[in-house]
Formats: sequence, structure tokens, C-alpha cells
Amino acid sequence: MPVVQLGGSGWQKFSSLFFMFFYTDNVWFLVFISVLAVSLVSVVAFLFLPLAKKRLKNIVLYLVAFSAGALFGDAFIHLLPELFEKMPSKTQLSLFVLAGILLFFVLEKFIRWRHCHIDVSENHLPPLAALNLVGDGAHNFLDGAIIAASYLVSAPLGVATSLAVLFHEIPQEIGDAGVLLHSGLSFRRALFFNFLSALSAVLGALLTLLVGEKMADFSLAITAVAAGGFIYIAGSDLIPELQHNVEPKQSFKQFFALLLGISVMLALRILD
Repeated sequence: MPVVQLGGSGWQKFSSLFFMFFYTDNVWFLVFISVLAVSLVSVVAFLFLPLAKKRLKNIVLYLVAFSAGALFGDAFIHLLPELFEKMPSKTQLSLFVLAGILLFFVLEKFIRWRHCHIDVSENHLPPLAALNLVGDGAHNFLDGAIIAASYLVSAPLGVATSLAVLFHEIPQEIGDAGVLLHSGLSFRRALFFNFLSALSAVLGALLTLLVGEKMADFSLAITAVAAGGFIYIAGSDLIPELQHNVEPKQSFKQFFALLLGISVMLALRILD
């Protein structure tokens, strides 16, 4: 790892830290910084809730469109091309991607894993708040595992995947925060439990690092499953949310946000 001097102006210190983050070869450091950043989104989400409901709904729709583009972009521009190079069996790769799609389908269909992006009704009951926290914890655990597995494949892939996960977390966590508050939890308790649930990503990352460093193929398999999961979430979870609004001006803005999410992933690939 390069030696970085932190003396000088504030900008020089920031530049040095930025350089150290992206050029360090310490995978554990990169993973846990990324996972912590994603976990903090659960706190930031609560800042959006004081907005008027109509305004919040419009903002979240654009965030949903942007995150759909980021997930599609990460899957098709970063994850799959990298896996095509490193996995010897293309059939095995396809099976792992399909396994990812099926896994996320099972999580949503049978474990009732909630992606409450838009609608937050007053009919949510406290038991559903508990279920939401459990489902969100499982979701975040997988996020941590996916981020860690991506970094084990390559640092640029880890950065791109971390950003895709982070962008997706913002609209989801806004919905989760609304569910907890409407279920009767106080603001402080909802914030605490939501952040506690988000920290399960650390456990997912830790287990993946411990196993992945001993089994080289493990990280590739998890990354392939993640690609399938990203395609499933973006295609069956996020895009349908955007189809509810067919007003031309709003639709154009959503399409632009979708392209912007893809463009961010493409830019990361070009800069790699």
C-alpha cells in the first residue's frame, strides 16, 4: 500500500485520503468502508420524510429510476463482463445468474421481503414493522456479502457494485423508514432499529471475506448470483414502480434518470 502523507491544507488531506482509499490493496478496509457507507443510508433516509407526501413520491420515483439504471448498468457493464473473463464455464455462469434471479424471487414471494419504495399507508401494523426489519436485515446481509465478493474479484468491480447497492438503498430505506413510523414506533426507535438492521451488512461482508479468501471460486459464484439479483430487482421490482405514472413529462424525467444511472456505471467502466 502506498505511503500517504496527511500534512498540508484541508484539500491536500482530503486528496490524500481519497488516494489511499482507491489505491490501497487492503480488501478488508475497502469492503468495510463501503459497507459502512451503505449502512448509513438508513439514517439519511429519515431526512427525506418531513417532505410533503406528493413531493416525496416524485423524488423517490426519480431515485427508483436512477437506481434501476445503476443496477442494470452494474450487472451488464461490470459484473457479467468480468465474470465472462474469469469463470471457465459459461454454462455454470448462466446457472448462477439464474440462481440469483430465483433466489430473489423466493425472498420476495415466500419470505415477504418488502421493497416498499413508494406507498406508505397507515394500514401497516406493528407486526409488519417487525417483519419489515427482519426482511430488511436479510436484504442487508446479502448486500454486504455481494459487496465483499465483488471486491474479492477486483477493486474496481467492488467500487461499482457498492455504488449500485447504495443507489438502490436510498429509495428502499425511505420506504422502510415510513413503514416503521406508521407502525407506531417513535422517530428515535425507528431510526435505531433501521440502522441496526442495516448493520447486518457487516456480518454478510465478514462471512464472505472469511470464506471467500479461502475459496477463490466462492467470490465468483456470489458475484454471479448478485448479477442475477440485480437484474431481478431492477426489472421486476423497480421498473414496475415507474409504470404507474404515464404522464409524459414525468415519464421523460424517469427515463432520463434511468439513463443517468446506466451512464454512471458506464463512466466507472471507462475510467477503470
